[in-house]
Parts: sequence; structure tokens; C-alpha cells
Amino acid sequence: MKTENAWPSYTKKDEDQLNTLIEGYKDYLFKGKTEREGNDYIVALAKKHGYKDLDSLVKAGKKLKAGDKVYASNMGKTVAMFEIGSEDLEDGMNILGAHIDSPRLDVKQNPLYEDTDLAYFDTHYYGGIKKYQWVTLPLAIHGVVVKADGTKINVVIGEEDNDPVFCVTDILIHLADSQMTTPAGKAVKGEALDLLVGSRPIKFKKDEKDKSDAVSKNLLAILKKKYNFDEKDLLSAELEVVPAGKPRDMGIDSSMVIAYGQDDKVCAYTSLIAQLNVTKVKRTTCTLLCDKEEIGSVGATGMQSRFFENCVAEILALLGKTGDLPLRRCLKNSFMLSSDVSAGYDPLYADRFEKKNASLLGHGMVFNKFTGSRGKSGSNDANAEYVAKIRGIMEKDKVFYQTAELGKVDVGGGGTIAYILSLYDMEVIDCGVAVLNMHAPWEVTSKADIYETEKGYEAFLKNA
Repeated sequence: MKTENAWPSYTKKDEDQLNTLIEGYKDYLFKGKTEREGNDYIVALAKKHGYKDLDSLVKAGKKLKAGDKVYASNMGKTVAMFEIGSEDLEDGMNILGAHIDSPRLDVKQNPLYEDTDLAYFDTHYYGGIKKYQWVTLPLAIHGVVVKADGTKINVVIGEEDNDPVFCVTDILIHLADSQMTTPAGKAVKGEALDLLVGSRPIKFKKDEKDKSDAVSKNLLAILKKKYNFDEKDLLSAELEVVPAGKPRDMGIDSSMVIAYGQDDKVCAYTSLIAQLNVTKVKRTTCTLLCDKEEIGSVGATGMQSRFFENCVAEILALLGKTGDLPLRRCLKNSFMLSSDVSAGYDPLYADRFEKKNASLLGHGMVFNKFTGSRGKSGSNDANAEYVAKIRGIMEKDKVFYQTAELGKVDVGGGGTIAYILSLYDMEVIDCGVAVLNMHAPWEVTSKADIYETEKGYEAFLKNA
């Protein structure tokens, strides 16, 4: 079966709606490069659309009713949004779930060192990356520094036009004989992904005895003046190194977006917009945007935490339903789209794909019945009945969609948060947007696929 390219079907109205969606998406990508920044962006937009803080409602003991909109933020890194439907919550929800973390370099807790008047930040990479892709790029530092007294300092260096940027250096081609014959996975070592951050020494006073590490001391003086923190405050910091610069239209026809972090911010943003657009619902709608997916959904802000379950329990209590059984019924009776990206077919690497089961750019929303690797290991494999239900929803609302696998059998694979939610006995399927250059510093998506995916999420929230 062949799928059709969505672009030829678009009317002027479609193109206007597409362009509005894409401009908002690019704004989110630039302002939400880290999970903390993404959380803040999402919460601010939710508040503008009438969403109330769940924790505040719980403390006030305020009861909920159909039409109420609530959100919860977990440690500033994971967000859950709910619109209460007119039907009994025990009968389940329609859930969109994506993640807002992306592969990057994390600055270590004791990062600053100096060698031959060059100062570096030591880093530890986060998530699955090709290490050689991160050298010689303009990079920015985003994050927070938290002082011992609890003062939190937001840091962003490298995004404004007059900001300095940073890079990981690489050996020049003239001296790269051994590197060029080394397998790509070993050509750049993890401990060599250190960020060059300065080279100008401080001017010591004549009577100063310790004149070592002059460049590092100059950098610390600059940071102290601009941000008011000391080197020891880096022990309680979360500083993330990401590609510097804004998302851009790509292609002579401007049909694509090239940007950092589209895995999985492209699904997070389209889920967010669908949640905000679909109102006055029968079944309660939920959009869950979480952290730590790229390292296994672990920790207090990952999908394996109890955050989501606790939120649903609190909402049930505010609806007058307490105890464990209403929560279990609600989760079991829910439907979910695990919204994560798929590997877009790349003709330059055709041998990695099985073409008739690959996702094509411009052909719409992608459904993956299963993910995993080898013999579907680590996969949630959606039931045929649920796939049929989803097909009916998409076709009723004339959403362009396709199905795919993540490359040829035994070539590789990957996972999502789908299997975690399926543990509640709810129906779950993976879906999202096809991406080229997945996990690279700059990823590529089709604007048409973004538009169709947002339409598909709206159709699901309304009709599942």
C-alpha cells in the first residue's frame, strides 16, 4: 500500500493554519531547549488558556467539575494537563504523552579546568548521541545554578546575537591520520567532549602570590559579576550544553524545519496545542509531557515515577472519588497515544530501511504498532482492535497518516514511554512525526507532518 503526500491537498486555509502552527512551534523550540525551559513555556501557555494549578486546588480543597482545566508541574521538568470531561472519569481518559528532554551534553559538577592557558568545562553526554557530531559546532549553555541558601539563578549564554558561544574542538585534518581510520563510534571519546570556554588570563596584582589558573580565575570573576555565583555553586547546578541558534525553515521551498531537539519537542508541542484547542469534552483529556525519556524514563521526573498516577488520584479526589479502585478503573479504561518521533526514510541510507514499512516525509502522522529492537524487545505492541479504532478516527477527520517500523529487522531499534503506560492495562500505540537526523544536533522535519500530527491529536482527543 502506498501513502499520499499531504502537500498537494492543502487549501489556502490549510496553509495559513500550517504556517501559524509552525511559527509557534519554532518559538517553542528556541525558548524551550531544555526540559526546565520547556516546562516554563508550557505552563505559561496553559495558564493563558485558563488552566489552574492542581496543587493549589488541592490545598484549597476546591471541588472539580466538567469543563475545569488543571495542570501540575513536577519539579519544573514534567507537566500534566487535564480538561475534565462530562463523562465519569472512572470510564477513562484520552491521553497524549510525549517527552521534552533531548540528547545533549551536561556540564559535570566539578567542571572547570585549565591547560596551556585554555579553560574547559568537563561534560558528560546525555542520551544516545553520535559523539563525533558534537565537535566544532557553536554551542550554548542553558540551565540553573542553585546556591546553598536556595537562591536559583537562571543561566543562558550563547543565544543572543552579542553573546559568546562555545565549542568542542577537533583535531585538524593534517594530524588526523589515526582518527580517520578509527570507527566512527570511537573516533571521539566521551571524555573528550569538553567545552572550550575561555583563553584570556586575569591580570594579577604584583604582590599576588598564587598566579596559577589565570584563565579560569578570569572566567569565574566574569560569572560572579554577571550571575553572582562562585565556583563551589557549580556543585548544585544543572547546566546543559545545546546547539546555539534559532530553528530555521529548510529547503528552497521552505517545506521543512531544521532545529535542535525536535525529538521529541515536535510531538510535545503538537500535543500541547491539541490539548488547548479541544475543549468542552465528553471524556477527560490529558496531555503528559515528561522528562528523562532519553535515558530510560527513570528518576523522579521520568515516566516511571508516580507523578502521573498521583495527579490522577488527586483529581479523582477533587471529583469526590477516593480510594484505589476508581484510580485503577480510570487508568485501565483510558486510551493513549504515546507521542514520539519516528525515523524518516532517508534515500541516502536506504539500506537501513525496509521501504514499504518506513515513514516518508510529507506523508503525514506516523503510527508505529510496535517499536523495540531485534525480536520487538522492549516494545509495546498495540492490539489490532486498537489500531483499527485509531484508523477510524483518523480517516473520519481526514488526517493524513502512515504506518512504519524503526528500520529493518535486526538493524537497530528504540523505545518510548508507551510500555510504561501500558502497564496500567490501558490501550497504547506509538505515533508522531518522521524525523531525519534523529538525535543529531540539528534534526529535520516536514511542516506537513507537523500539521497533520496536530490534527491527528485533536481528532483523537475528541473522538477516542
